[in-house]
Amino acid sequence: NLSKEKHESLKEYFLAMVQGRLQYDEFYALKDVSLDIMPGDFYGLVGLNGSGKSTLLKTIAGVYKPSKGKVTVNGTIAPLIELGAGFDMDLTARENIYLNGTVLGFSPKYLDEKFDEIVEFSELENFLDVPLKNYSSGMVARIGFAIATITKPDILIADEVLSVGDFLFQQKCEKRMQELMAGGTTVILVSHSIEQIERMCSKVAWLSHGHLKMNGDTATVCAAYILCLYSDHILNFFDHSLRLCTGKIDLVDHRHNVQVVIQSQVGVGKGLRLDTLRCIDNEQRAVACGKASGNLIVEVNMARGVNHV
Repeated sequence: NLSKEKHESLKEYFLAMVQGRLQYDEFYALKDVSLDIMPGDFYGLVGLNGSGKSTLLKTIAGVYKPSKGKVTVNGTIAPLIELGAGFDMDLTARENIYLNGTVLGFSPKYLDEKFDEIVEFSELENFLDVPLKNYSSGMVARIGFAIATITKPDILIADEVLSVGDFLFQQKCEKRMQELMAGGTTVILVSHSIEQIERMCSKVAWLSHGHLKMNGDTATVCAAYILCLYSDHILNFFDHSLRLCTGKIDLVDHRHNVQVVIQSQVGVGKGLRLDTLRCIDNEQRAVACGKASGNLIVEVNMARGVNHV
């Protein structure tokens, strides 16, 4: 619940509560979201800021308890949810390796054995005795990622962790995640980089205002998300009264000249559903939406029937 009023003191709050003057707006960070993430999946979450991605990750990790429904997790989780979570910024990196490792359930003996490997991966040998408050966000991310992935967790959760690192370290982290996934680890990744999501993930869920808007294979969901970002006023994929006809709509965007190609074999009418959706180039070849440059063509194929997405 979100309070409608601001109370300057605890006394004012209790008086308002006793007098029945407390007013709240009901707010759901997530509502009716249902996902099945299977062992070995590399699952991506996309959506604008405030769509509920981080809340979903924290719910899976056990930080939040759902007010309705349940989350079933089988296996150990290595969460990389918030930069600096599990660290004391006044302690040195050396001390925080043991602190954060203990929070993740590693024994001091195990951390002793893996200490050099953690330091080597983070590439921060020369800054081990510097307090973390003097680290950049990218350096903190290096330490956090190195600790969380030093062993093979059953589930690795990463929330925009790679966005603060430099390009070379991002590649290093991606390689480590691919190695973990090859060993059976399930990876759940939140990123605003569609190119990264398309390159790494096998399945993607798209969240919007706390609701699951689309869930499925990476190519289809990313193409739909890109299309919505560029032209959400053109198509509403889940409105069964949608009226479409075959044609082209040209849009202008700061990155692309976007051409939306609508293919509807059933003509204009009600009850249309999204059949297939992909990004193509001028030669009708499928391309990754995140890698497209210049003219971006989004091909939308509509069919008659109920959308089960």
